[in-house]
Amino acid sequence: MSISVTNMTQSLAYTPQVVTATQAIYERVQHVIPEVEWPVHAPYVAMINELKAERNAILLAHNYQTPEIYYGVADYTGDSLALAKKASETDADIIVFCGVHFMAETAKILNPEKQVLIPDLRAGCSLAASITGEDVRLLKERYPGVPVVTYVNTSAEVKAESDVCCTSSNVINIVNALGTDRVIILPDNYLGKYVAQKTDVEVILWEGTCEVHERFTAAELREFRNATPGIQIIAHPECPPEVLNEADFVGSTSGMIRHLDQTRPERVVMITECSMSDNTAVQFPDIEFIRPCNLCPHMKRITLPKILNSLQNLKYEVEVDEAIRVRAFGAVKRMFEF
Repeated sequence: MSISVTNMTQSLAYTPQVVTATQAIYERVQHVIPEVEWPVHAPYVAMINELKAERNAILLAHNYQTPEIYYGVADYTGDSLALAKKASETDADIIVFCGVHFMAETAKILNPEKQVLIPDLRAGCSLAASITGEDVRLLKERYPGVPVVTYVNTSAEVKAESDVCCTSSNVINIVNALGTDRVIILPDNYLGKYVAQKTDVEVILWEGTCEVHERFTAAELREFRNATPGIQIIAHPECPPEVLNEADFVGSTSGMIRHLDQTRPERVVMITECSMSDNTAVQFPDIEFIRPCNLCPHMKRITLPKILNSLQNLKYEVEVDEAIRVRAFGAVKRMFEF
């Protein structure tokens, strides 16, 4: 199927041509996307995939994106660390980041010569919004010499003030590798508390939280156990400590997937953003997923029509001041080195 940029304004229709182009994709996701919805998604999926080739663009999608994006149009999927690595390795001219703004910024930090786009500039993050570069500078004045380990869920300005970045999947390894008895972990308060429980290092905390994960409660998890005896509960470390204490397994998004692959429970509930359950269910059709539904309003700003608009009109470009980028790159590079 050949679709040129010039006819992008034509109406999208679920034609036999589109059916053929998207049939294999739908066969993979049919148990998480109702059949009645696919004729709406499929024309966008077909057109986006064609336009990516014309633009020499790649599309990166976080685990919290909806299945029609995650499986329909993404070239690479995963958690923030996996996508950051892919962003640094690509030969594409254009990177379209289907995630939130700090992720697109990280891609630009690693690829200053490439055009990095995000389909909706309003796709933010409560954690990234909870701290500024000035906040970090004040902390460093208060705790001189204490290394600053900053979650990738932060702005480029905050990364630039940090010693090393981390993700939920590597933060414990990084803290242990620093060889210090005290560390500042920013900005997620619950992630910091989790690290304090898992290491012998004194952790200085910030008060940031994820608006998705902070809404889960220990009582909810107990209700899941009562309603479905034998269910396995796996939770993200951005959840409150009392929630993590109720879980059978705690890990990053990639850690959760590895755990399911290794253990293959009969039934599971994933205590994280609910699109993660949909996407993981496609990978493990033999596992029954009980789905809590705490949606990330920022991730859900990214839609197929906005992705198409982004590719068609090269919107919205993410820029990072070069002086900030160079310093932020140092913190991200050290994360990869660890």
